[in-house]
Amino acid sequence: MPPRALPCLLVLAALPIGACGSASSSGTVRAWKVEDPYLPPPDPSTLAKAKTDAPAAEAEPTSTPTVARGDDAPAMGAPSDAQIAAELREAYGGKGGTNLDQAAIDANGLAIVPDTAPRKLVALMHAANDVAKKPYVYGGGHGRVAGEIWTDSAYDCSGSVSYALAAAGYLKGPETSGTLMSFGKPGPGKWVTIYANAGHTFMVVAGLRFDTSGRQNTGTRWQPANARSYAGFTVRHPVGL
Repeated sequence: MPPRALPCLLVLAALPIGACGSASSSGTVRAWKVEDPYLPPPDPSTLAKAKTDAPAAEAEPTSTPTVARGDDAPAMGAPSDAQIAAELREAYGGKGGTNLDQAAIDANGLAIVPDTAPRKLVALMHAANDVAKKPYVYGGGHGRVAGEIWTDSAYDCSGSVSYALAAAGYLKGPETSGTLMSFGKPGPGKWVTIYANAGHTFMVVAGLRFDTSGRQNTGTRWQPANARSYAGFTVRHPVGL
């Protein structure tokens, strides 16, 4: 190369060279546009940790604390058996508890003894059930005696009433309807009331009427207490019932 060309080459070498770009007409270099850097969303676990680290306000209790009890223990605040019994007596008959002491007639025509019945009443009602469905025969239950309790194949009104009273220890033998007019104590009893006149007798036991009248229609001496008139009868009751 001739020596004169060297200064021109040096001038060219001094010019700025653009790499991966282009030179503008003004001689400045234009850089490539770079997008904003990608920033991932915050980790949720860090937010939860931040909340737990912050002091929390004391929460008010929403329920009363439970007390450990045995499986058989009553619920807290539950009424006792005595309180329930008193409330039932108040709701079903007041102080006398008449409905709690009420007997019922089952599907077989026999009396269901109430749970509140005393021992003598239980014996009386079981004996009355023994003869409740026996046929009616005038004079029945008055002629055959086996020990202190007499048995027969049929019973009249006073024979059946006497049989039940004897089982509870009130009689030693059968009475007639006339003699039952002076039996026991005057007036109605709590559990048993006997109605008697010279021609007929029956009794009301724990709210049920035990009476040969009506047996031909229902097949049992046990009847609803309000199904007949009580006029014209002497009212008596066994001592203690």
